[in-house]
Amino acid sequence: MSRLSHDSDWDADVQRYALRRPFLKEQSIWAVWTYRLGRRVDRLPSGLTKKLLASFYWPWFRLIETAVGISLPKSAEIGPGLRIWHFGGIFLHPQVRMGANCTLRQGVTIGNRVADGPVPVIGDDVDFGAYAQVLGGVRIGNGCHIGAMSVVLCDVPDGATAVGVPARVILKTDVRNQAASASREMNMEMREELV
Repeated sequence: MSRLSHDSDWDADVQRYALRRPFLKEQSIWAVWTYRLGRRVDRLPSGLTKKLLASFYWPWFRLIETAVGISLPKSAEIGPGLRIWHFGGIFLHPQVRMGANCTLRQGVTIGNRVADGPVPVIGDDVDFGAYAQVLGGVRIGNGCHIGAMSVVLCDVPDGATAVGVPARVILKTDVRNQAASASREMNMEMREELV
């Protein structure tokens, strides 16, 4: 039974919520706990205990999925430290692989573009804005930001940001160059005003 009771991934999830008694304050944690329970049940050795817990898990999963509008199938591979801000309309394909310390917001969908098609692979520390969609066999690198309401259909390299429909990738160097260009333009305008 120790395989069922301790789960370091769950400990990391709770730590990211950083709330006292998160079960009373964040409905999204109910879905995360249910996902982690399903993974723990799957790791149990075959036998009566596993069979009984599995028979409890499926109706519980459907109840939580319906109540909070978050579908985290236990077959998806989600790293430790999952944080979901707000709840509702969050759906992950059962074959999705997602790294550690990822953040989801309401309305996020991560799945395939066509039936039986490939699904995304998500790195560590990826932050998804509200209603972001990541579809198809794309790779999202570590430390990426997916903008709110973006539809990502292409790979996103480490540390980049994806925004728009369809999403375009903005690299950190692009952001720095845009900021420097805007600063130069502002300085030129100020000089012109002084002259």
